[in-house]
Amino acid sequence: LFICNHCPFVIHINEALVSMANNLLKKGIGVVAISSNDVETYPQDSPEKMQVHAKITNYPFPYLYDETQSVAKAFAEVKAKFNRLDLLFNNAGIASPGSLLEEITPEDWQRVININIGGVFFCTQQAFAIMKDQNPQGGRIINNGSISAQVPRPNSAPYTASKHAVTGLTRSTSLDGRKYNIACGQIDIGNAETKMASAHGAGVVQANGDVISEPMLNPQIVANAVVNMANLPLEANVQFMTVMATKMPYIGRG
Repeated sequence: LFICNHCPFVIHINEALVSMANNLLKKGIGVVAISSNDVETYPQDSPEKMQVHAKITNYPFPYLYDETQSVAKAFAEVKAKFNRLDLLFNNAGIASPGSLLEEITPEDWQRVININIGGVFFCTQQAFAIMKDQNPQGGRIINNGSISAQVPRPNSAPYTASKHAVTGLTRSTSLDGRKYNIACGQIDIGNAETKMASAHGAGVVQANGDVISEPMLNPQIVANAVVNMANLPLEANVQFMTVMATKMPYIGRG
């Protein structure tokens, strides 16, 4: 997992991450989390604060710091520790500020695109190379998309565009991985009930401008869904899964 302390999206699903990791560990699947943020820019992501965060959040896995900012080196460390890589869960991402499309700054646009699709691509690239060369060959990559990978919320152009791009990368990775026994799927999550998403329960702007309270989903259900995807034999793949609160305004949204 590539995560960091301050990322709003990671905060959004921290509870589900812990639950998912515990379920994977029970099944003998090793889990490692890596943060590679520049501590000068993001002092809250320093190794010392990572340790505190891991303890408070009850992370059941090693939480490593990649000081060189090198994705390749981070994956090499994972390979050295476990001698292979069987599962990558691309989870890190950030939300875009809720802004009118015509007022989005180039900096805000690029920041969301760099992390939400650039980060997913470079992690996928490194995992793909390891899975291709290991024996037995193959592995599984699961991308965390979003309901916004299908339909947008108002004033979310950078985030929505980035999540649509993740869907395209999921399809390309799935196709290119066939010959190497690499499976790639995507889970699109709607309204998991975490601290980050609590505002949705209180009220969120809809396409018609109304503000309504939306039904929420227990994050344990999301964790179970990811574990189910991860546990499939490589001859089978969940290409896309949508897990959402049954009554949330998704079908017909917009």
